[in-house]
Amino acid sequence: MPSTTYTSAWRDADTAALGDLADKFFAREITPYREKWEQQHYIDRDLWNKAGELGLLCCSIPEQYGGGGGTFAHDLAVIEAQSRALDSGFGNTVHSGIVAHYILAYGTEEQRRRWLPRMAVGAAVAAVAMTEPGAGSDLKNIKTTALRDGDHYVLNGAKTFISNGSQADLIVVVAKTDPSAGAKGISLLVVETADCAGFTRGRILDKVGQPGADTSELSFQDVRVPAGNLLGGIEGRGFSQLMTQLAQERLLIGVAAVTMMEAAVAETVAYTKSRNAFGRSIFDFQNTRFVLAECRTVAHAARVFIDSCIERHLAGNLDTTTAAMAKWWLTEQQCQVVDRCVQLFGGYGYMREYPIARMYADARVQKIYGGSNEIMKDLIARAL
Repeated sequence: MPSTTYTSAWRDADTAALGDLADKFFAREITPYREKWEQQHYIDRDLWNKAGELGLLCCSIPEQYGGGGGTFAHDLAVIEAQSRALDSGFGNTVHSGIVAHYILAYGTEEQRRRWLPRMAVGAAVAAVAMTEPGAGSDLKNIKTTALRDGDHYVLNGAKTFISNGSQADLIVVVAKTDPSAGAKGISLLVVETADCAGFTRGRILDKVGQPGADTSELSFQDVRVPAGNLLGGIEGRGFSQLMTQLAQERLLIGVAAVTMMEAAVAETVAYTKSRNAFGRSIFDFQNTRFVLAECRTVAHAARVFIDSCIERHLAGNLDTTTAAMAKWWLTEQQCQVVDRCVQLFGGYGYMREYPIARMYADARVQKIYGGSNEIMKDLIARAL
């Protein structure tokens, strides 16, 4: 429920128009099929092509690589529209907001021209494979290896919790090209999954929330990856590349948190005004009004904070500490606000037919992925 007296400074007519286009797209192409996708745990593949046709993918990638030629604000306009639609299944945040920028920032010119145009039209779905069964936030201790063998790398390892994993055509895999060098031995390799011997997609994971999101297990057994698929062409830079780009990933998580907070408050105001108890609307009870006033205040403060972070990011000076602050605080507030809103729905707040129940289940993982909130606090403390 955006304030009528506050407008984010990073929004202009162009980003607003793109947001409107995205709102209509999600209402037409996602909302009617939500039940189907939640049951099968992934979206239908043709949605990527439809989004690409409308220019909703890779909005901030330069036109010379097939993208929209906009700024990161254009990506955010699409991501916010998805959050307003209460959808968590479409993996565009990873595809356009994360992987495309890894390739743009670190890829060679040949790599950019080979992969980005396909991503922009939805012909190639992208994923990033960091997390392993025994290594989540502790990326330095991954076990996956990619050892050089002539003009190929031989990739071995297992990854889990991989967004877009069951459909991905391009996977940026975090692996150790020099296992003896610690963090300095980590590199990023792009695996092209078509006809890829030794690459296996495991099960799509059954999650507490975000049931429509494709989150999968992946296995690599003696997978031969051309040396030309080493991102940037230089070994050992993977860890620093990850740390640089994770600030943007955490910003994306924060944007979704704020948009969901605003949506939760709007849903709850509408519900409490429409439902009566003891001869008057639930909204007219003082406790209801006070809770919603508090939630609205938190949501607005969160919006101002995330807008400040976005403006700094667009200017190229969002530091990793502030990004960590945004990630942990905004996701904590999201979970608290949604929980308080569920309470005002009473028993209906626990029924998945009501959007607030879906928001409740979807919110919890926000405090875990992208680096757990405990890790975020540790990063902040190091800067004190």
